[in-house]
Amino acid sequence: MADKIITVTSPLLPSLDDFIPYLKDIWDRKWLTNNGHYHQELEAALAKYLGVEYISLFTNGTLPLITALQAMRITGEVITTPYSFVATTHSLWWNGIKPVFVDVDEETGNLDPEKIEAAVTPHTTAIMPVHVYGNPCDTKRIKEIADTYGLKVIYDAAHTFGVKVNGKGICNEGDMATLSFHATKVYNTIEGGALICRDEATKKRIDYLKNFGFAGETTVVAPGINSKMDEIRAAYGLLNLKQVDSAIARRKVVADAYRKELAGVPGVRCLKDMPGVQHNYAYFPIFIDEKEYGICRDCLYGKLKEKNILGRRYFYPLISSFSTYRGLESANPENLPVANKLADQVICLPMYATLTDEDVTRVIDAVKEVRK
Repeated sequence: MADKIITVTSPLLPSLDDFIPYLKDIWDRKWLTNNGHYHQELEAALAKYLGVEYISLFTNGTLPLITALQAMRITGEVITTPYSFVATTHSLWWNGIKPVFVDVDEETGNLDPEKIEAAVTPHTTAIMPVHVYGNPCDTKRIKEIADTYGLKVIYDAAHTFGVKVNGKGICNEGDMATLSFHATKVYNTIEGGALICRDEATKKRIDYLKNFGFAGETTVVAPGINSKMDEIRAAYGLLNLKQVDSAIARRKVVADAYRKELAGVPGVRCLKDMPGVQHNYAYFPIFIDEKEYGICRDCLYGKLKEKNILGRRYFYPLISSFSTYRGLESANPENLPVANKLADQVICLPMYATLTDEDVTRVIDAVKEVRK
């Protein structure tokens, strides 16, 4: 149906019939938040699924970033990417930390490790990379740089739910890693997020910070904030965890179809699966070379919209181009040629588990037809 709107994403939803008994139980317990039954159950289930030891749930995906910086007492300058969602850099701003942007690798969109090392100064205290589109960063090289200069590493792993490298969960990398469970993500709790750390003492501090800094009924140990996940979303998350593997499997089918059918289209570049990586197919970005494709990315974006296919220019514009950050020396476009190129070329095609084969064919045909 050509008049059917194909959105760029659609949430993974548990069965309403399955959800209602959980709601009834929550109503009976009368415990809606503050580390309730389902909150504890979901933390344990996610730790097992992700292969991590210590995880703390949050009410969204931005607050774990802010809290990670506070928990590790990061100050000064932090090296990060301009090619991400604004929450990455906003978390630094909210902590009074100066972001230092460096360029990215064209094949993955992730931070270029060699550019990281060149940006280290005496004021640098940490690196905050992003696993862009769920593609793992060069974690080995980043760790080498961090160890050489005595820096902490906090990974924004918002896109990487379930991603593994050589059988090991990607969230085990770095000093901390954060996840987003927003409705648009592979796995969602409507809104939500998590912060993963490496030891029990740090988890305890994180849990204090996300509950106003309370360490007991009358003791406040830090100026924390309220960022706890409630029972309703935790129960929803438990149900979604049961179906996320099948959703990822369907996403792979969609990604394989896109890659196969768009491989021969001049001016269209798709990202490749990485060796040894168990991907989650969170997004399907393509990059448009205007000269070879015949029209610009924005033209394709508009033409797809006319055909009721809603892509997304993700990530565009660069964070470094926003008014809050463009005055920084590191935000100079001459410093970020690859990131600017990707931002000007990218468009994410529709990607979710409930896309039908007919939907996928419509998207592929539209990308081909627009070029003609």
